[in-house]
Amino acid sequence: MNILTTLNAFIFAHTTRLLRWAIGINYFWFGILKFFNGLSPAEMLAKDTIRVITFGLIPDDVNLMLLAIWEVAIGVIFLSGRFTRIGAQAAVVHMLFTFLPLFFFPHVSFTHAPYGFTIVGQYIVKNLVFLAGLAVILKEAWVRE
Repeated sequence: MNILTTLNAFIFAHTTRLLRWAIGINYFWFGILKFFNGLSPAEMLAKDTIRVITFGLIPDDVNLMLLAIWEVAIGVIFLSGRFTRIGAQAAVVHMLFTFLPLFFFPHVSFTHAPYGFTIVGQYIVKNLVFLAGLAVILKEAWVRE
């Protein structure tokens, strides 16, 4: 067996685990950034979006802290491999919320709606890849139960 065959066999055997770890690292890392004021590039977008969906009833800093906890928890779940189905469901809900700025703040998301994205719009739309990955993770979690 050569190195490429061995690598291919490893990847094939652990595809979903690798996907779960990749998404887990993203969630953990992006969540940790939100604990530190001004460190997350998505901080203002997150605050603005959550302010709209909570009707401004909860202070921005509290919302951001709760979001940070949510994201870090998903990351820890995915990295640990425990409670994966719950983590994936929480991540799907989170991902669906990430699309709201496309509707709430089209001036921030598009240069020419609905096809010309700003960097913010691109940042949001790439979450379609995460949703597809989460579908794979959920499928495996349901099969294992």
